Amino acid sequence: MRILSFNANGLRSAASKGFFDWFRTQDIDVMAVQETKAQAHQLTGELFNPEGYHVHFRDSTVKKGYSGVAIYSRRAPDRILTSLDRPDFDEEGRYIEAQFGNLSVVSFYIPSGTSGELRQGLKEDVMQWLAPKLEAWRTSGREYVLCGDWNIVRSERDIKNWKSNQKNTGCLPHERAWLNGLIADAYGDGSTQPTDGWHDSFRVARPDDIEYSWWSQRGGSRGKDVGWRIDYQLLTPKLAQHVKSAQHFREPYFSDHAPYLVELDWNDNA
Repeated sequence: MRILSFNANGLRSAASKGFFDWFRTQDIDVMAVQETKAQAHQLTGELFNPEGYHVHFRDSTVKKGYSGVAIYSRRAPDRILTSLDRPDFDEEGRYIEAQFGNLSVVSFYIPSGTSGELRQGLKEDVMQWLAPKLEAWRTSGREYVLCGDWNIVRSERDIKNWKSNQKNTGCLPHERAWLNGLIADAYGDGSTQPTDGWHDSFRVARPDDIEYSWWSQRGGSRGKDVGWRIDYQLLTPKLAQHVKSAQHFREPYFSDHAPYLVELDWNDNA
């Protein structure tokens, strides 16, 4: 099973750069998209609805051309969920979940906090609100893949300029402590991690490698590979045992984020 997570930074923009031509060559079973930056009625037609895929969108209702998430899947989902009963999160189009039997694939777009104190405050409130929900999912008996742009790095190996970003959102110590506090592995920043928790698919497949998933569009960051790894697929423990490979596609260039592909030895009919 091949699952792709992709922050498109505008799905129409990514499509104009050839994203869907590339997508058709990748044998993807499920794709979780973030930042569609469009309304569903603007994403009709063959280009945005590849043959053989079921497509579901959760748009922002608070501002057009903002946020938005989507799920593309070969198999028709048994159920689509688009609300976590928090209007200031849901109505920005930040969550969609596709259920296939006992498997859930989620597309998440966590607030970034880069635009100022108000949004940073929302981000931190969302983090605290999400933590018990994620724990309830992890222990529910369902298998989950949590795809998305989490807007937080985990450790020094996940960001090029570690020291100079210690006071910047996305690399703040308490943000890292929150994210690492969800994940049970040895690849955090030294903050407390659980013995039972989610698994970072990239670290399962490639524990010591350095790859980034996002680059600033300023200063030639992508060409210099001055990046951050902020896009994840977090897995329930059973699924983590089935990871075969993980890869960020730095090229071709479709967005300031790289598509992130995880291959699982898993049958989604389970």
